[in-house]
Amino acid sequence: MMTGDSALIFDHVDVTYRVGGRDRRVLTDLNFQIARGEAYGLVGESGSGKSTAAFAAVRYLARNGLVSSGNILIDGRDLMALSPGELRQLRSHAVSMVYQDPTRALNPSIRIGRQMAEVFEAAGEQRANPELARVADMLGRVQIANPRRVMEAYPHELSGGMQQRVVIAMALSTNPALLILDEPTTALDATVEAEILELIATLRAEFSIALLFISHSLRVIAQMCDRVGVLYAGELVEEGPANTIFDSSRHPYTVGLLRCLPGPGLRKDRSRLETIAGFPPPPGTKTDGCIFAPRCSIATGRCQRETPPMIDLGGRSTRCHYPERAADMPHVAPDNRSGEGNAIAMAMDNAPLLQATNLSKTFTGGGGNNLRAVNAISLDLRPGETLGIIGESGSGKSTLAKLLLGLTAADPGGTIIMNGEPLPARTARRSPAQLKALQMIFQNPGSALNRAQTVRRLIGRSLRKAGLSGAALEDRLRTLANNVRLTIGTLDEKPRSLSGGMQQRVAIARAFAGEPRIVVCDEPTSALDVSVQAAILNLLADLQAERNVSYLFISHDLNVVHYLADRIAVLYLGRLVEIGPTDAIFAGPRHPYTEALLTAGTAHRVSLTGEIPSAANLPSACVFQTRCPRKIGRICEEQEPQLITAGDGHEIRCHIPADELKHMQT
Repeated sequence: MMTGDSALIFDHVDVTYRVGGRDRRVLTDLNFQIARGEAYGLVGESGSGKSTAAFAAVRYLARNGLVSSGNILIDGRDLMALSPGELRQLRSHAVSMVYQDPTRALNPSIRIGRQMAEVFEAAGEQRANPELARVADMLGRVQIANPRRVMEAYPHELSGGMQQRVVIAMALSTNPALLILDEPTTALDATVEAEILELIATLRAEFSIALLFISHSLRVIAQMCDRVGVLYAGELVEEGPANTIFDSSRHPYTVGLLRCLPGPGLRKDRSRLETIAGFPPPPGTKTDGCIFAPRCSIATGRCQRETPPMIDLGGRSTRCHYPERAADMPHVAPDNRSGEGNAIAMAMDNAPLLQATNLSKTFTGGGGNNLRAVNAISLDLRPGETLGIIGESGSGKSTLAKLLLGLTAADPGGTIIMNGEPLPARTARRSPAQLKALQMIFQNPGSALNRAQTVRRLIGRSLRKAGLSGAALEDRLRTLANNVRLTIGTLDEKPRSLSGGMQQRVAIARAFAGEPRIVVCDEPTSALDVSVQAAILNLLADLQAERNVSYLFISHDLNVVHYLADRIAVLYLGRLVEIGPTDAIFAGPRHPYTEALLTAGTAHRVSLTGEIPSAANLPSACVFQTRCPRKIGRICEEQEPQLITAGDGHEIRCHIPADELKHMQT
């Protein structure tokens, strides 16, 4: 038994699920502790057991799951020995949890103030009024500028970042000893993520709370955590100080994860991203030897026969027979793409495949209030090109995608031309060829896939629409599955039994079934761990090179956009504020808003003040002037800036000349 002043102890814990009459062990001998005030990160691929560990820590496992071995202690109390009443008391005072999606954690029919009041009531305090000063105080402590207004609001009236602040305020209301954060920033854009992470760090120091931080973002874990544990197939394979683990990993799996990241200097036209070969074993798999051996490039016969113990390396530990060789293991050859850059440059000289001119979209609300979601946007997309679309939540990215796809009609006056022909505003009026040519990969695959049908049927239906049948359909189905790293056995599963990352792979395979000309990708890798993300980005780049397919790629992960996009368009409150070649935008000069996006999470972060204005009440003249760190005076409030050229197809909507912006930003 581990001892010490710990907020959380996992003492050789096994977690087992009963599935189809058989026990499947999904966590094996999980052994770690988190000291009071310490931040501990758990990383690993989808299905590695991260969320299972979090749910086990608060006894929220599904009915068919149980802690079959070991002990879990929170604040010194044995979780498994508590009665239902004692467990409720523990959850009310000692531990809180912040989930990935705040919209699912908040009741849409109850005002924020009332929901927060219920937290105090559940903790056994005197019945609280929504106007209670303590509710407003907690909202103020999570840096909400106008707590009283937020208390009167319903969840849908708040942005995603604001909703997450409310959830964090609720979690901290009872001053818990342990705060569990399960992917708390995955759905947030770069600027809001930076603000939330900064907030969490500040509150951790203020409240002396221990954090269990679960994320597939290695960058976030490295930034936020003191120590990190690496999970693979339910086993802890490496543990130690975060900076040590990320700087000098001693397990091949951790090394492989870090090599998958799209880092500086990596572009699709220069090289492929590294991936980890093979697939994680299914939950409950029993193996001889090292569980990672089938995917490890330095595995030997000993690894196949002998299960490695957790080896203490002095302040850190690893489950590997050859920790000294991990850092020097051979790279999984990311083939260079020599010559493809020239092909993309040639594509820039071709006539546009898609042209959107003066697209606007206005939604009419109650009381005659109009919301302008997209405002006079013009852009084009060439064969074989990727146009990245970036901007904060509410900037109009997804609305623009829906206009192009015909899921909603643009305001009168806007036009869309595809392949030289006008594209009808709604899908119902588009021809089968036009529908086939323009496909979409949605952000949330759980809502985009019929959860009651098998993967084989979901993808097969799209293949049959493309004219395939019999052996040709089966061959194409298997090829697609292999391309997006789905095992053949997965084809007979249903989406409801797959992880979010696996569901997204199914959605991507389905989108490519009909060999489209243009694919609109709406956050297609946000739910994926880094190894699968690398494989998907390689796949997208390969398909583009082979078939000259074009992408409109929406993402808040700027490293991913930098790797895949040839050009970038930046949206703010429905306005196009910057567009140009990717290298030019990252090198500068940049629009002040783009500058804030690209520096978020860095040591040179440019912070934005105030909240994003409502699209129903836009600022006058320059829409960014209320938050702009480089505002130059009344001209920004009185005159709308035009797009100015910064050279080579790079345009910036700003009153400040491009050369002056570059000087300011250097």
